[in-house]
Amino acid sequence: MKHFTPADILLPKKDFETWAVVACDQYTSEPDYWHDVESIVGEKPSALHIILPEIYLSDDNSPRIKKINETMQSYLDGEVFDLHENSMIYVERESNNTVRRGVVGLIDLEDYDYTKGSHALIRATEATVLERIPPRVQIRKDAPLEMPHILLLIDDPALSVIEPLGDKKDGFKPAYSFELMKNGGHIDGYFLPDEAQQAVQDALEALIADQDDKLLFAVGDGNHSLATAKECYNQTMNPLARYALVEIVNIHDKSIEFEPIYRVLFNVDREDFLSKFIAHTEALGGESTQRFEVVDKNGSSGIDVKATAKLPVGTLQTFIDDYIKDNPGVRIDYIHGADVTRSLCRDDDTLGFIFEGMAKDELFPAIVADGSLPRKTFSMGHAEDKRFYIEARKIK
Repeated sequence: MKHFTPADILLPKKDFETWAVVACDQYTSEPDYWHDVESIVGEKPSALHIILPEIYLSDDNSPRIKKINETMQSYLDGEVFDLHENSMIYVERESNNTVRRGVVGLIDLEDYDYTKGSHALIRATEATVLERIPPRVQIRKDAPLEMPHILLLIDDPALSVIEPLGDKKDGFKPAYSFELMKNGGHIDGYFLPDEAQQAVQDALEALIADQDDKLLFAVGDGNHSLATAKECYNQTMNPLARYALVEIVNIHDKSIEFEPIYRVLFNVDREDFLSKFIAHTEALGGESTQRFEVVDKNGSSGIDVKATAKLPVGTLQTFIDDYIKDNPGVRIDYIHGADVTRSLCRDDDTLGFIFEGMAKDELFPAIVADGSLPRKTFSMGHAEDKRFYIEARKIK
């Protein structure tokens, strides 16, 4: 059985530059970004008109969702798409002087389980927030189309699955080549011939052939979107909805960098939090220790605690979650960059934590050891590097 298969892919006939827009969960605090996109796109057929940017996500999205579904159907009924049956697309995305390589195809949602401790073939990398799924189900449940911003990671240090395609791309039929809007970089796509598709499938199966715990794909981006697709399939058992269109990328691709996401607590009593955190780790931790830089208005200091998870972020976040339940006035934010973290901790009753991030080659072992990681464990690139919506597929 193959766990990554070709798809019937829909691509726009023209105007890729205005068709493709960045993932809906980006720039959620920057309305000017999305206003610029609206100005660039205008009334042209575009992925913008058939997604719901999360900056606009509200309690009642019914009118907007109804319009999205109607627009999807009009695109299917009109002359917007070309259909490419039984296709995989090899992708090269150039951004910030690097090139990320991937392959677009189908995964079977019956191979995917986002619950912590799962031994499924496809697993979440971070804890799935169940409250985030229902509003996304409302968007997808009646949609006739899906478009992926999901990136699935494979653990292929030998570069055996995706990288060999780059040497052969000149012999592949081009799918697209264009500039992505608003500093998104350049992207090229190539249709894989049958023999290249087979080579990808065989190389993927070889990655897990000798593994006891057969983890093939870890979700790098789009965890809640994939969880939503799974929930919609569970509700309908629609055979088309059993599958999801994704792009697979190699975690060992040089373009992929992991950046830690630090924690800042607001309205918190420093001494109470730290004393209870240390006591918690002393009671439950092992022999190894993990170091944290603790930041407040008086500066920084270091503490060493007993490890209760494989990664420092896991040790910290597990305790924070329990602490906030007992202290609902405490608020948390997830921060990119040590300097930003320090600057936010200049006020009273504010506490920041800076810690060693996760190396790329620690991800798969950490998932096997601890299950899905705490939310906001790492960031895979900046907002402009995230996947743009290009390919589409019918799901009804």
